[in-house]
Amino acid sequence: MTFAPFVDWGKFLPNPANAVAQKVKVVLKDGTVANVKNIDVNSSQVIIYPKSEDEVLNTESFKTWQFIRLPPELGGDKNDASAFRIYSMICLHLWCLWKYWPQDGRKRGECPCHGSMYDPFTGKAFAGPASLQGPPSNVLPRLDIEVESNGDLSILPPVWSPDKNGVVGFGRYLKS
Repeated sequence: MTFAPFVDWGKFLPNPANAVAQKVKVVLKDGTVANVKNIDVNSSQVIIYPKSEDEVLNTESFKTWQFIRLPPELGGDKNDASAFRIYSMICLHLWCLWKYWPQDGRKRGECPCHGSMYDPFTGKAFAGPASLQGPPSNVLPRLDIEVESNGDLSILPPVWSPDKNGVVGFGRYLKS
């Protein structure tokens, strides 16, 4: 005989399709709002999107995003939305969490599990097993950003489709 606990699965396993997408500020780990003036060129931070009131749900890997201010040679020294990227941290190969490395000679996203490498400008895999996968499974999902008049950065409502922002763990088509 087995016993099943009574768990409100509706709260434990939320359905993101039921969420209403809206524009939200980019909130850093320390709780501050990202602003073009407080983010170093060629740097990255981990952010959570969509953020929940439940801190346990906020630890879910599929809500983990790499917020990157590009290096100067890719336009990171500009004070507009083109200087920033937000990509899902779920590697498209086998769903490990990749990281952006800003050091000279690297300046790319790297997955520690199997060595997939991602271009910080486009989110496209250029080396490793993810680069051998066909579209859309070789380009990271991306969140679009807007810079407010005061310099604060906001995430625009995403469209979770391979033709738009992409699908976390699956990818997106790269527009030419």
